[in-house]
Amino acid sequence: MAEIKTHKDLLVWKKSIDLVEQIYTFTKQFPKEELYGITNQMRRCAVSIPANIAEGSGRKNKAEFIQFLHIALGSASELETHLIISQRLGFLSSNSYDEIMNALNEIIKMICGLINSLNSLNPTRSS
Repeated sequence: MAEIKTHKDLLVWKKSIDLVEQIYTFTKQFPKEELYGITNQMRRCAVSIPANIAEGSGRKNKAEFIQFLHIALGSASELETHLIISQRLGFLSSNSYDEIMNALNEIIKMICGLINSLNSLNPTRSS
């Protein structure tokens, strides 16, 4: 297995950056009066996912990395809630909702897998 050099080498980080682009694209179509409401909230929690993956991977110990991955999971759950609300309010079509949810669910699974992988490493190692 190749060694991870930075967060930019992590597939989950790359996919979460793609998700941010999707969220920005879809929220451009939201009502203008939602700019400081759900649009802003969705963008902030979407950006928080790769940002926390990056910050955690930049830490020098495994426990801190795992902590930041859990924060990224929290942001993903928050985004999921905003997506459900957006669809119910008619801001997102069913197809758009499904597309974003599929990407988000894949990212959530990848973050959980990374946490499990880090937890299974030798506990005496610091990276």
